[in-house]
Amino acid sequence: MADVVVVGAGISGAATAYNLAMSGVSVTLIDRWGPAAMASGWTLAGVRQSGRHAAELPLAQAAVADWEGLAETLDAPTHYTQQGNLRLARTEAHLAQLTAMVAGQRDAGLDLVMLDQAALHDRAPAIAPDVLGASFCATDGHADPHATVAAFVAAAERAGAVLRFGEAVVAIETEAGRVSAVRTTGGRIACGGVVLATGVMGNALLAPLGLSVPMVPRAVTLLRTAPVAPVLAQVVGIADASCAGRQEVDGRFRFTGAGAPFTGTLDFPQGAWIGDRRVGPRLMPKVGDVARIAQMFGALVPATLDATLDESWVGLIDSTPDALPVIEAPAAVPGLVLGMGFSGHGFCLGPVTGRILAALAREEPPNLPIDAFRLKRFATQSAPAEPLTLHG
Repeated sequence: MADVVVVGAGISGAATAYNLAMSGVSVTLIDRWGPAAMASGWTLAGVRQSGRHAAELPLAQAAVADWEGLAETLDAPTHYTQQGNLRLARTEAHLAQLTAMVAGQRDAGLDLVMLDQAALHDRAPAIAPDVLGASFCATDGHADPHATVAAFVAAAERAGAVLRFGEAVVAIETEAGRVSAVRTTGGRIACGGVVLATGVMGNALLAPLGLSVPMVPRAVTLLRTAPVAPVLAQVVGIADASCAGRQEVDGRFRFTGAGAPFTGTLDFPQGAWIGDRRVGPRLMPKVGDVARIAQMFGALVPATLDATLDESWVGLIDSTPDALPVIEAPAAVPGLVLGMGFSGHGFCLGPVTGRILAALAREEPPNLPIDAFRLKRFATQSAPAEPLTLHG
């Protein structure tokens, strides 16, 4: 028996379990693989406010305030660094796009500036000299996705959360219309509430309840090099979001392209163990995609062309039509809370998303605005409002 079952041990689910446990709620965190096995582990792991949709910006700003002390709060490393985000202009059209973005977000209170070509290369000498300029947000940064999620999970367990990994939820049960239990591959867990933080896997559980989150899974190829000498402190990406990357704390470059609709099956195997960590499905990229992204990012950061490619993989992004998440407790199913559809930029929001979802699970109002993230918006939407943007 649990007060609340959280399904999905990515950053959103792990942070939710932590917040619930810290508030004295009996919580079980369950995942068919383990911590950060899917989107949270596949991500670029940017911690970004710049370029956000106006509805997400308050959440991102609140999250950055959390990230600054998160390692101390969780008593474990997150490898968070706050060295800024550079959105790069390869063309005059990119410059115009970024100039308009900077003006709009400065009006919204974000400390964002435009850098000309000379100022950009003074700040980030590793950037190719033919890049024309960039927007720069000094308070953006990045973190290590696996370390961060592991820190949330460990802190949740210390606070009393029960962890059930390698076990898949197969159904959500209701009684008199309200959530009453989950059925898993390992049995049944009676509960008063369920938080779905399941990414691309969530609609299979929602369908029997008469609900669905409009999502198109997108496949994004990521590359990581062997460690090299540190040359790049910022997260960087092209203004049109066709390529983005960063250098990790150990010197590895981690970079990605824009992605494409995923046409495979979501019927993944249970995963395998690597050391003491259960990992999820390993989706491998096409050779052409690896070559294209390596050349594209190499044109931005030439040092990567001399690095040894260590690994590559395909990550799946739970993209909604407007690239905004669904965060709400739908009235149609009391006890159910949704945190899905983060569209490739939910990692940064994780600490705040966890607080919001925990409040909804306790049937309390969240302390940040979430009206823009309700399911009902899709009933009147006729076209996408936002494209897929930099991951983080």
